[in-house]
Amino acid sequence: MSVVPPFIVAIPARYGSTRLPAKPLREIAGVPMVVRVAQRALQAGAADVVVATDDARIVDALAGQVVKVCMTRVDHASGSDRLAECAALCGWADDAIVVNLQGDEPFAPAAGIREVARALAEDEAPMATLATPLTDAHELFDPNVVKLVHGANGRALYFSRAPLPWARDAFAGSREVVPPGVPFLRHIGIYAYRAGFLAQYARLARTPLEQAESLEQLRVLEHGHAIAVRLTPEPFPPGIDTEADLARAEQWLKTQG
Repeated sequence: MSVVPPFIVAIPARYGSTRLPAKPLREIAGVPMVVRVAQRALQAGAADVVVATDDARIVDALAGQVVKVCMTRVDHASGSDRLAECAALCGWADDAIVVNLQGDEPFAPAAGIREVARALAEDEAPMATLATPLTDAHELFDPNVVKLVHGANGRALYFSRAPLPWARDAFAGSREVVPPGVPFLRHIGIYAYRAGFLAQYARLARTPLEQAESLEQLRVLEHGHAIAVRLTPEPFPPGIDTEADLARAEQWLKTQG
């Protein structure tokens, strides 16, 4: 396996959240979520870890951590837009590899963080992401689980909340099981970008497919840019969006000893 190049982990951490108020500050076993995410990034061997936030309370929660904090505007439409401002404020070189680790991924595996950085370094695409085989029929038809397909060159063709691809003959018979031999993939929402592309991304107009599916990565594809896709070497536990997710995270942590 090739050597992982130097990379930056940038963590967008917005204070306001509709489903889980003050999400970055919610504690899991006594530790704020944003601190756990930052610790994961450090474990992955990032050259720099930067939290891009819009609230001083998040800055205070990170006091004493070996990370940098970048104050950004409140009105960003997406985490990628927030990181574009962060890249400009931090003055990162255009060819710097920036991994966008979501602020609600406190258990993201270090190997997965490194793999998305490696994926970008090994491809000329301006952006990379991860996926994992999908084997559960309920997940396949669940619109909250994002699916993707990629080409023989390892680059994304499309992302969707719908089952993708549509196994015509198999689904005509049953939708209760995942048909064998079809490359179903679940998207994992971690991205790597070249820092120069973040500024370009922020200037791209929103697109019809992006708005229809509510998936910001479709904006990249619709404007003709490539996204490299690699399989994650380790499973990513689900992110945390609700009170129920937070309770499950507490229980999961207890099982880890």
